[in-house]
Amino acid sequence: MPVNKNAMTRLKILDELLSNRYHNYSLDDLTEEVNNGLCEIDIDPISRRCIEYDLKYLESEGPFLAEIERYSVPWYDKEKQKSCNKRCLRYAEASFSIFKKEMTDDESYLLSEALSLLGQFDGLPNLAGLEGLHHKLKVKQERQIISFTKNPLEYSTLLGELFTTISQHQVIELHYHTFARKEEKLIINLYPYLLKEYNRRWFLFAALEENGKILCFGLDRIDKVIPKPSHKYIEYDGNINERFDDIIGVTLYLDKPIEHILFWVSDSVKDYVETKPLHDSQKCYRSNKGLYFKNKYPKLSEGAYFSIDCIDNYELIRDLCSFGSDLVVLSPINIQNEVYERISKMTELYHKLRD
Repeated sequence: MPVNKNAMTRLKILDELLSNRYHNYSLDDLTEEVNNGLCEIDIDPISRRCIEYDLKYLESEGPFLAEIERYSVPWYDKEKQKSCNKRCLRYAEASFSIFKKEMTDDESYLLSEALSLLGQFDGLPNLAGLEGLHHKLKVKQERQIISFTKNPLEYSTLLGELFTTISQHQVIELHYHTFARKEEKLIINLYPYLLKEYNRRWFLFAALEENGKILCFGLDRIDKVIPKPSHKYIEYDGNINERFDDIIGVTLYLDKPIEHILFWVSDSVKDYVETKPLHDSQKCYRSNKGLYFKNKYPKLSEGAYFSIDCIDNYELIRDLCSFGSDLVVLSPINIQNEVYERISKMTELYHKLRD
């Protein structure tokens, strides 16, 4: 066995890398990735020579007798600015692992229940191997007890492809069009980070490879996704979900401030608004504060007063308008004006129909 005291830790990381079918790892790549894993647990980095010894141990000197294949893939060397072939390594058998062990009965039962639940969710991707796991674990096909509303358009294949590229940290080439100009195709390289559902639509959030700028893409406008294994994937620095903390929906303007929005709702919808907040920051004003607003706005009888703190965007104005006369924006004036303008245009259109 390799003499280094951290050998088992290295072998565990190597085992995962050699099992991975979504990346092409050269000897230098394996060294870099193992050192990244060791760094996370405060273990000193090792040399390329050490990885060579570990691979030799896996193949012939140790008890595993792992069959490791060497193969070549096309590669573009950015430093030398020329194309070449990259020599890579992986297990010959995709399912091979030196740490494989059988599940306990409890683990098998819990996984079976999770797979049963996952199979009932409408609109989720058809993850590769799901049916095989159902068969292997003998999961019974029970009646559906949970249902989600889904978009009439089906994105199951595309969702599955993007799910895989994100989970496997793959750079992708995205072929995309807009609704305004469907003939024009935008082809760009991206680091995919997140799939997010909002208002019965799915969106991909990804960073441009050239400058790291985060962009949003509707899945209904994505024509093709091509993995780019020859490109190095850059992780998002932080938690990308935090980008949605201060907005409603998916449209984020980094140059806009957070607005403190005060609004009144009628008695007929106040319970709906309270139990389904427009935003996580929503507050309902009762007691002295509620009485203060009632005195300040005497023309708004009964009802209740709420506030939210979020950035102005299309989805915010749309949601505020969706309640019609049951919701009135009181401040700030710029948000009130946007709502007023949208309602005025709607009223104008209805007047034209009636003339």
